[in-house]
Amino acid sequence: MKYVTFFVFLSVFTFAVSCGQQKKYVQYSVKQGETMRTIAKKLDMKTKYLLRLNPDVGRNPAVNTVIVIPNKNINFSKDSINQEVVSELKQEEDSEEITNELKENFVVYEVKKGDAFYSLTRFYNVSQEELIALNPELSEGLKVGQLIKIKPLVEGEIPENTIYEDVIAENVSLKVGLLLPFITHQNDTIESNELFTKSKLANIVTDFYLGAEIAIDSLKKQGVSIELNVFDTERNGTKIDSILLTNDLNINDIIIGPLYSEEVELVASSITVPVVFPFYSKNQSKFSAVNLIKTSPEKSVFRQELIGHIKDSISNQNVILVSDGNAVSDLSTTLMKQSLETHDSVAMVHVVKPVDGYIARERFTDVFKPDIANWVVLATDDKVIIADAINSVNSLSDSLSMRVFSYNKGIAYDKIDNFKLAKLKYTYVSDEFVNETSVSTQSFNKQYFTKNNALPSFYATKGFDITYDVLIRLASGNDLYSTFKEGASYRVESKFDYANEPKGSQENKGLFIIKYNKDLTLTRLK
Repeated sequence: MKYVTFFVFLSVFTFAVSCGQQKKYVQYSVKQGETMRTIAKKLDMKTKYLLRLNPDVGRNPAVNTVIVIPNKNINFSKDSINQEVVSELKQEEDSEEITNELKENFVVYEVKKGDAFYSLTRFYNVSQEELIALNPELSEGLKVGQLIKIKPLVEGEIPENTIYEDVIAENVSLKVGLLLPFITHQNDTIESNELFTKSKLANIVTDFYLGAEIAIDSLKKQGVSIELNVFDTERNGTKIDSILLTNDLNINDIIIGPLYSEEVELVASSITVPVVFPFYSKNQSKFSAVNLIKTSPEKSVFRQELIGHIKDSISNQNVILVSDGNAVSDLSTTLMKQSLETHDSVAMVHVVKPVDGYIARERFTDVFKPDIANWVVLATDDKVIIADAINSVNSLSDSLSMRVFSYNKGIAYDKIDNFKLAKLKYTYVSDEFVNETSVSTQSFNKQYFTKNNALPSFYATKGFDITYDVLIRLASGNDLYSTFKEGASYRVESKFDYANEPKGSQENKGLFIIKYNKDLTLTRLK
């Protein structure tokens, strides 16, 4: 994509003339495979300084793009014409030292174009009032380039990833392939009022598609030209070979789908463009294709997130891990116990398992302590064990300080009284967080209702979030994988924070820590 404009040419020409015979700067034509970072490295200068010399050139300029670079034969410090430039670089170095000092005590952030209090407070989970208290100058609003303090840095805390900045390049056009099992050849004989009562799959696929449509419509309104190519993959394994044989999917910039793990692996291994897997599968840990993007975090990441949160929050609490006795639950319990016992504030971690299929109340009273807070971590999805644990802990909560955690709020909790969960300050890890009062939620709900005369389901919102996130990253004009390194993003209900897995695929590790309040509302802790 070409970023060089007539304005850039004039800027370069004017700058070159002003330098006269000194040749302090020279023109350079970008070679194949070069980026501003690799060029800066060759020149032994920082990338940000090279970008400042070429403000209208992106980090990945097209081949033959003409840029301005310093003439390395010049001694800048002795040249009066360049004193201003040298002074500016010196000021930036001093500013960098100040920034490094701030980072030792605070989470800091440099305000970018398009930033708003809403996006900052949502990402960092702080209030606008807290930001202004740390940065009084923000009472006049956010200004591009401001370096602001977000919150004090807790000792040992690793700051969150930076926010990905949504940027759309000029005249950008995208081709998108959407592969989903609509099964139109079968469903076209079913009356519309019967379709969604007879097929759960039809509900999921249709809602996801309708959400993706809203994302595409939204991006088109922002100036992105999008060609959507939709393929019906039909039943698992019945149509995918034919689609690959009769269509060149590589003409697309990205493929979203298929729905089934074995099909998405086949597609990813057959083409070179990025392939997005839109749902979670227990088989996704085996994915090895480098162009596969997993939008749902692995279950092990949920556990790691909870362990990290407990370690950050704990201060001499009594920890009790609850296992259901099965291999998966026992392994999770063992790993959590080993990790927590390395923490200075954890004296003892107890493990409670069922006997004859259930956990008696007395099993808990044997390990609970009356003088300190008791934190119970449920490392199981078993409905009976969860019910036993919640009931026992709840019955003791009037006389003891109790709190319950889990790394996955599965369907087992749907049968639990929410007032019990609220009383126990139930805290869990989730890959979604719904804030009905947020601007993005209200905007999406309004668009969806206007178009479909219904409020969006979970799958519709997921379709929007996934589609919008990958497409707006592509719309920046940069390589999709490079945008993953530029920060995490929050959409309507999802967080996308991608990391490259050892096997090669990209995995989203974006998760939330959520706590029940006494009034049954939910608070996002992270």
